[in-house]
Amino acid sequence: MDRIQKLKTIGCDTAEGLGRFMNNETFYLQMINRFLETDVLSGLTKSLRENNLQEAFEQAHALKGVTGNLSLTPLYEKMCDITELLRAKEDADYDEKLASISECLETIKATVKE
Repeated sequence: MDRIQKLKTIGCDTAEGLGRFMNNETFYLQMINRFLETDVLSGLTKSLRENNLQEAFEQAHALKGVTGNLSLTPLYEKMCDITELLRAKEDADYDEKLASISECLETIKATVKE
């Protein structure tokens, strides 16, 4: 099974994602890999540990945008959830949210690994 199909099986909207990248599968996967190669959660984690909810919101909002543009739907949905909690500055178990996001991120990494 190719990587696009694997992403689809874990809930990513690959048709939408490919559409954003002019149906260029190589370019689409390259952008996903670039995203996954970065330390995706470091800024968000740091901001939450420092209890800087405004900065954490900005970090989460940026990640929400990237994951949405890449159509990494399971991760995007988790980013939407935490973004809205942070926007409202709600008291929440952010460690649990981060753990769930990290687990989803690792699933996606394992899925696109060749």
